[in-house]
This record gives sequence, C-alpha cells and structure tokens, in this order.
Amino acid sequence: MGKKILANDGIDAQGKQLLEKAGFVIITEKVAQEALANAINDNGYAGLTVRSATKVRKDVIDACPNLKLIGRGGVGMDNIDVEYAKSKGIAVVNTPAASSLSVAELVFGHLFTIVRFLQDSNRLLPVKGETDFDTLKKKYAGGIELSGKTIGIVGIGRIGQAVARIAYGVGMKVIAHDPFVKETRIDMEVAGNKISVPVKTVSLDEVFAKSDFITVHVPGGKLITKNEITKMKNGVVLVNASRGGVIEENDLLEALNSGKIAGAGLDVFENEPKPMQALLQHPKISVTPHIGAATKEAQERIGVELADKIIECLK
Repeated sequence: MGKKILANDGIDAQGKQLLEKAGFVIITEKVAQEALANAINDNGYAGLTVRSATKVRKDVIDACPNLKLIGRGGVGMDNIDVEYAKSKGIAVVNTPAASSLSVAELVFGHLFTIVRFLQDSNRLLPVKGETDFDTLKKKYAGGIELSGKTIGIVGIGRIGQAVARIAYGVGMKVIAHDPFVKETRIDMEVAGNKISVPVKTVSLDEVFAKSDFITVHVPGGKLITKNEITKMKNGVVLVNASRGGVIEENDLLEALNSGKIAGAGLDVFENEPKPMQALLQHPKISVTPHIGAATKEAQERIGVELADKIIECLK
C-alpha cells in the first residue's frame, strides 16, 4: 500500500486523482481537532493536508514523530507552526499561486457592493421595498464609480498583482506598497494584446494619503489601527480579504461611525468562526465568511498544486 495522506479539510477531486495515480492513499474523512494526533499515529499517515479549519500546532507535531509532510491548501499558514514543524524535519508546503484571481475578484465584489450600497439595499429592500421603495431609492442615490479613482494595494504579491489587473481594467489608478518589492510589472492580455504596466511601490503613508480605496494583502499583523486611519482620506473605503486582525476591528467601527471611513469589505475576522456581531450587522460593511478562495476554479488549482508538491516531497 502507498503512503497514506489525511486530507482533513478535504481536497479537490483532480488533486486527489493525481495523488492516487502517483500511488498515495488519500483519506478525506474529517477528524476532530482533539483526535488528530491519535488518528495520524494510529493510521500511519505520512502526510496531513489542511485548509484554514484544522490547526497543526506544536502539540500535534510533537505527538506525531512519523509525520513527514504538512500541506496547506491555500496561501496563509497561520494555523500551522511552520518553523517548528520544519525544525522537526517535516516538510511544509502551501499553494500560493492557486487562489490569487478568486481572491482578487472577491475584493472587487466588495468594492462594487460598497460604492452602490448593495450590502444595505439587499437587507432592506426585501423588507421595506413594497412600502418604502422611493425612500430607499433616494437613500442609495449617492453611489460613485470606481473608474478614475485611486486604489492603494498593500502587498503587491500574486494576489495584489491580480487586484491591480482588474483595477486597470475598470479604469482605476493603482498605487502600491510592499516592503519587499521596489518595482514590479503588471502583465495583462486585453483582446489578444499583451500589455505590461510598471508599478513602483511607495511608502505606506503615501498609500494612506492618496488612496480612495485600500485593499490589504499581507500575511498578518496589526497593520491598520486608529493611528493609520487618521492618515487616510476622508471617505476612504477599506477591504480586507487577507487575515483577520490586519485592520483593528474596534478602530474600524469607530471610523465607520464617525464617517472617516465610508465603507468596508471584510472576508476575514479576528474571532473566526464567531465574528463580532457589530461588524456583521453594520450597514456600511459588506461581509463574506472567509470565502476568498472558495471558487471551483481556485479549489481545482489548489488541489493540483498541492498534489504536485506532495508528490515532489514524498516520492
């Protein structure tokens, strides 16, 4: 029998097929967090793959001396003690390229929603549309276009670049900050014509000062608090589809209520899977339940990329 892999948070059918063709046995039955270490040891799993639900901390790593690989189907690895696992000789892989476009499209889903008040309209129109249609029509009359506005992208890696491509297509101006990148090129194809646009990064303060919209694509940390918000334009719109807590949630609420921030799009939250109710119910916030990579195309690419890396590491 081939090496056994526990895909504890599932794996796309195409990735599973590739692994099985390479001789691996893939188990997709979900194991509860508290039973994870025992399941790995009792069944002799050589590899464990997770998404964002399963945690692989020091206790699991210490309890599973025969584990050879941890795979993350997705980008962020904050649910895995990566360096500790590597220090124990365990390979740790993720799929940074697979979900970039899906996350970028969700960012624009939030942006289009906020500038036309869809998050509020979709709540109120089903309830009040029959009696207060004209009132609601007036309420949502002050929408704005994205075209011609400036979007600030914090983190111009794969996802940030995918955001920039869409932004250029919509007619926006793009500025970016990234401590690891001085200059990059955004390559696009439009109607069969290849275009390459140079983007020089600027300081974080310049992004805050000049952007009408700001989207963050960083691995974590407390990037935007009350201090940073004061440096932004009045009426700015923020989007976070990276990690919960990158935007300080209480400071965000305060700025939304004061009008300093006009709206926000959140796909991630500090206290997942139980986000703060004030965020979920705020009329100026467009919310999604951490679905940045949850498209058929992204999941297929994640499965294939993960399978390729597992085969490379364990064969």
